[in-house]
Amino acid sequence: MKRITTVWRGLLLLALTTSSTFAQVVNQTKGIGAGVQVLTQTTKDLQDYFRPMTTVMYVIAAIVGIFGAFRIYSKMQAGDQDVQKSAVNWGGSVLFLLAFAAILEAVFFQTP
Repeated sequence: MKRITTVWRGLLLLALTTSSTFAQVVNQTKGIGAGVQVLTQTTKDLQDYFRPMTTVMYVIAAIVGIFGAFRIYSKMQAGDQDVQKSAVNWGGSVLFLLAFAAILEAVFFQTP
C-alpha cells in the first residue's frame, strides 16, 4: 500500500511539474514573439538609416579627394620630393572610404 501511495505522489508531482513547465513555455513563446518583432523593427530601422549614411560617406570621400588633389598639386608646385608618396596616401584613403561603403552595402543589404 505504501508503494502505491509513493507512485501516486510521484505521478502527481510529475503532472504538476509538466503543467508548470508547459505554462512557462507558453509564456516564453509570447516573449519570443515580442523579441522577434523588436529585432525585425530594429533591422528595418538600421536599413533605413544606412542608405543616407552611405551617401554621406561618398560625400566625405569626394571632399577628401578634392582636398588631397589640392595638397598634391601644391607639393608638386613647391618641388617636394615626396609627391608620389602623398598621392598614394590620399588616393588610398579615398579608395578605402569608397570600398568600405560599397562592401557594407553588399554584405548587409543584399536584395534577395
